[in-house]
Amino acid sequence: MSTIESTNPATGETNDTYDAHSSDDWDDRLERALETYPAWSSREIRERQQVLADAASRLRSDQEVYADLITREMGKPIAQSRAEVEKCAWVCDHYAEHAAAYLQDEVIGTEPGVEAFVSYEPVGPILAVMPWNFPFWQVFRFAAPTLALGNVGLLKHASNVPGCALAIEDLFREVGAPEGVFSTLLVSSSDISDIIADDRLRGVTLTGSDGAGRAVGEQAGSELKPAVLELGGSDPFVVLEDADLERTVERAVDARLINSGQSCIAAKRFIVCEDVRDEFVDRFVEEMTSRTVGDPSEEGTEIGPQARADLLEELHEQVEETVEAGATLECGGEPLEREGAFYPPTVLTDVPHDAPAAVDEVFGPAAAVFTVGDEDEAVALANDVRFGLGASVWTADSDRGCRVARRLEAGCAFVNELVKSDPRVPFGGVKDSGYGRELGRPGIRAFANEKTIWVDRTESGTSGESPAE
Repeated sequence: MSTIESTNPATGETNDTYDAHSSDDWDDRLERALETYPAWSSREIRERQQVLADAASRLRSDQEVYADLITREMGKPIAQSRAEVEKCAWVCDHYAEHAAAYLQDEVIGTEPGVEAFVSYEPVGPILAVMPWNFPFWQVFRFAAPTLALGNVGLLKHASNVPGCALAIEDLFREVGAPEGVFSTLLVSSSDISDIIADDRLRGVTLTGSDGAGRAVGEQAGSELKPAVLELGGSDPFVVLEDADLERTVERAVDARLINSGQSCIAAKRFIVCEDVRDEFVDRFVEEMTSRTVGDPSEEGTEIGPQARADLLEELHEQVEETVEAGATLECGGEPLEREGAFYPPTVLTDVPHDAPAAVDEVFGPAAAVFTVGDEDEAVALANDVRFGLGASVWTADSDRGCRVARRLEAGCAFVNELVKSDPRVPFGGVKDSGYGRELGRPGIRAFANEKTIWVDRTESGTSGESPAE
């Protein structure tokens, strides 16, 4: 039997070793999910919501246990790991409170004597293929709406966070979700195709690279199964000439360095109007280099290691190639000489528009700064990339910021705030950043059968209130 090893990226030490699931194992888990689905979906929604409320309570009571696991498996600074666990509790609370309203029948006016409405109904087992960078949050933002709707979930997590995957499965079982409502599949990426092809599976969601998204989206389409794809990003951070630079720079550094730079919605391209370019760069470099790199288990650490050694190598290659293409290295730019996969905060200026830091997703604490003449040039450069996940614009004039936000080609655009996911609003991208939406009302309907129900009462002579009211 093959095994999956969990390694601490800060030390290189092995956390634990797990037995991988064979094809028979995942087949059994898929069958159990299918068998559990009818009873789970027929439960009153308030009962499913109660499971989520109990999950939120468990996340908070065991926050330190889960945060320590996140930090040991993928290197997130411990304070950020705690915040991730709390955010998972928040999304559970959100759907525990709002799921029933989000799924309320939608009345549609048609003609006299007819009652027509849309019923939002579950469809069955859904596969989630999830990444390592937010090993709890990415899963819970799928699981909370999916389970509230009445679907059942199967998780294929990243191979470097198996402990997190199993802990989430255990949590749902311990708070009252029946066996099979949420299952972890410790399988390799090569097994995903067979699972998606299985007739028992009714949909798939993936958060990951655009390459993985293309493969999953293509197969899901050929199998006529719905898919939600949240893929990579190269988010622009647009600084207009009237921005409050003190706050803007502080938030710019936060936006680049969250999760040690390993976030799809981290700001990666800083597009600055030339009137404030020099001051922005000076402040930005000073603030970037002031952040503490260190042991992620220590309280004062702000930047931990990259999650794997190969990811650090890929990041460094992107930085080197960008400098070779003509960019100026303002700070950082070399892996730290210490145990673990550590890379320092790095700032690149005068970045050519065809360099890796301009056109590819840079997944680490390296920022590319671009200079533009005005607002129109800023928008054109922001949109001149194949990605379209998030974007932000910074200005003293919020109305102006809103107008610019509407022009940015992204699934979400923020004015005077860094890009973030929030349980209350939909989240997702356009272009090579994927399609479909998570969170908010659209997130719980992503894997719903939007069933039209038409009741003609003219022949029967009956009347009464619509069941949707």
